[in-house]
Amino acid sequence: MSLRVVLAPDSFKESLPAADVCAALEQGVRAAARDAEVACVPMADGGEGTAATLVAATGGRHVPVTVAGPLGTSVESSFGLLGDGTTAVVELAAASGLELVAAGDRDVHRSGTFGTGELVRAALDAGATRVVVGIGGSATNDGGAGLLVALGARVLDGAGEPVRAGATGLHDVADVDWSGLDPRLRDVRLDVACDVDNPLLGPRGASTVFGPQKGASAEDVAHLEAALTRWADVVARSGEDRRDVAGAGAAGGTGLALLQLGADLRPGVELVAEVVGLRSALHGADLVITGEGRVDAQTLHGKTPAGVVSMARELAVPVVVLAGCVGDGAETVLDAGAAAVLPIADGATAPADLLAPDVTAANLQRTARSVVTLWLAAARASADG
Repeated sequence: MSLRVVLAPDSFKESLPAADVCAALEQGVRAAARDAEVACVPMADGGEGTAATLVAATGGRHVPVTVAGPLGTSVESSFGLLGDGTTAVVELAAASGLELVAAGDRDVHRSGTFGTGELVRAALDAGATRVVVGIGGSATNDGGAGLLVALGARVLDGAGEPVRAGATGLHDVADVDWSGLDPRLRDVRLDVACDVDNPLLGPRGASTVFGPQKGASAEDVAHLEAALTRWADVVARSGEDRRDVAGAGAAGGTGLALLQLGADLRPGVELVAEVVGLRSALHGADLVITGEGRVDAQTLHGKTPAGVVSMARELAVPVVVLAGCVGDGAETVLDAGAAAVLPIADGATAPADLLAPDVTAANLQRTARSVVTLWLAAARASADG
């Protein structure tokens, strides 16, 4: 029985990049169906791995850059220059990401996005005429103020002095001086790949939803919300009030700052799907396997599995979603059209070992083999019936 399978996963955070997830899944598929036609399409949604995925898909290269990390100390980072030579991919997670800060040192009040702005500036220095900024995986809640400062804006207090870096400084913000903004930004196409669709403020805003993931207590969340509210009020004086735009709350409000620069905010999974040719790969497929490290209620708000399910549903191709962890609300992915949502972990592995790359790879192989075995059994039963 012929079988054509498309593998379109995201990375499994803190364990395996998307390309390695694809490789593990393919081994599992072939263990169940040696002659299957397998198309590997590593995916991303604007979070970690977006640059690597797009660079690999286009034959581009990584350009190393030393920038300020979330807490101001230098980190070795890079941006991607795609195969066309003029499109750069900047990944916020590579400069201002949560994984760049040791768990005991994380401080959502002080963390800032200055390094991400430095990456954008480096991309302009390299001659990029289009810059794609993936803004998932942040350690920050500074509303993108640090990014703007790195690009030449001045974020000032009531005395006309620069405010402190991070969300802490936003409590004192009174004005933004845009006069020194890098003039090259006027001529560059700026696309933002969002992995969430949250507004800046409120119960679905940056502070309330993502602050606790970055170590914020309930009291901290209230302070962060107040700081971003003040920031939104000040930024709105320079033009349209964009605090309620979907994605404005992405990366601790960095979406708002990029909107202010004239960026086009798009679901990252859609942007990546265009570049890697996902829709073309799905034509004629019998089965799609996608997944990421965690699937829960947030998945439908911009994550890779939701985008893959949506596109595959249009083409009437069944999708199985795999996850390192299945959390509350994962059933909404089934409601959106997934055939199944399955955890890959087995009960024999100690929780502390589940993120080990070899363990994740083995779990992915085993689960993919089971999925394909069941699919073949169902297909045979249908043919016989």
